[in-house]
Amino acid sequence: MPSLPHLGLRNRISRGERGSRSVSAVTARSASVVDCAVYVEGKRLPGEWSYEDAMAEVRSRRNGFVWIGLHEPDQDRINGVADTFGLHELAVEDAVHAHQRPKLERYDETLFMVLKTVRYVPDRARATNSEIVKSGELMIFLGRDFVITVRHGNQAALTRVRAALEESPEQLALGPSAVVHGIADHVVDSYLEVTESIQDDIDSIETEVFAPRTSIDAEQIYLMKREVMQLRRAVMPLSQPLQRLAGGYTPHVADQVRSYFRDVEDHLATVSERVASFDELLTTLVDATLAKITLQQNTDMRKISAWVAIISTPTMIAGIYGMNFARMPETDWAFGYPVSLLVMMVCCVVLFKIFRKNNWL
Repeated sequence: MPSLPHLGLRNRISRGERGSRSVSAVTARSASVVDCAVYVEGKRLPGEWSYEDAMAEVRSRRNGFVWIGLHEPDQDRINGVADTFGLHELAVEDAVHAHQRPKLERYDETLFMVLKTVRYVPDRARATNSEIVKSGELMIFLGRDFVITVRHGNQAALTRVRAALEESPEQLALGPSAVVHGIADHVVDSYLEVTESIQDDIDSIETEVFAPRTSIDAEQIYLMKREVMQLRRAVMPLSQPLQRLAGGYTPHVADQVRSYFRDVEDHLATVSERVASFDELLTTLVDATLAKITLQQNTDMRKISAWVAIISTPTMIAGIYGMNFARMPETDWAFGYPVSLLVMMVCCVVLFKIFRKNNWL
C-alpha cells in the first residue's frame, strides 16, 4: 500500500497547468472560495471551476470528486454551497459561526468534522501578555463525491496539503476520505510542532525557576499554563472522532484510508501525553515559584529585622540618656559621652556578627 507523502512538500503545480479561466470560474473565485477542483482517478482536471459546474461534471462522469476550500465564508456563500451539495442546515450554521469543539457528526449521508487549528507565536513576535498559541477552526464536509473545507483563522492554510496530495495521485484515487486524512494528519503534525516549541519554553522557565539568585516572573508561568489549557481543549476531544474514522463506523471512508487514520490517532496520543505532562509540570513550577517567592520574602524580612535590631540598640541608649533628668548616673562624668558611643558601637558590631553567623545578613 503506498504511503502518504510528507505534508511539508511545496506546491510544484504551476498556474499554467490549470488551463484558461471561464466566466463561471471567475464567479467562484470570490474572497471566500480559496480553491475548487475536480479530481478524476486521482488527477486534477485542468481549468478552474465554480462549485456548481464542478459538481455537475463529477455527477455526469459518475467518477471522481470535488474538493472545495472556503475561508470564512459569509451566509450567502455557504448557503449556495449547501444548496448545491445538500448540506444539513445545522452543520452549515456551525460552519458559519464557528466556535465549535472538535467533533464528528453524521447528517444523513454526509459527515461533518470539526478540527481546532493552532500556531505557535515565537517570543520575538509576541507582545506583552499576548497569546503564545493562536487558534482557529477547520470544518470538513465529507460526502460520497465531494469534500468541502471551511477554514476560520489563518493558523492552518491547506495549500501545502492540496499540493502534496496532488503529487500523489494514487492517494487521491482513494476518494475524498484521503483528503480528510491528509488534512487531519496536517493538523495533528502542527500540534506536534507547537508542543515541541512549548517544551523549549517550559525548559527555559524550569531552568530559571530553579537557578539560584534569579528573578522569577510568575505571570509568565500562568500565561503558559493558560495556553496549554487552550491547546488541551483542541487536542483531547479529537481522539474520539479519529477513533470513529479508523474503526469502520462511518460512511464514505475507504478501507485503505482507515489504517492511515490509526497512524494519525497514534500521533494524537503522543500530543495528548505531552500536553498532560505540560499541565502537571507547569503546576509544579507554579508551586515552586510561589515557594521561592515566599522564601525570598522571608529572607528579606529577616534582613530587615536584623537591621532594625542593630539600629534600635544605639537608639535605645541615646533615648535613655536624652531624657534630661537632673540626677542620672554618668551625666556629670567626663568620659560619659565617649563611653556611650563606644557601647553603642560594640553592641552594633556584636549584633551584626551574630546575625551574619546565622545567615540573617
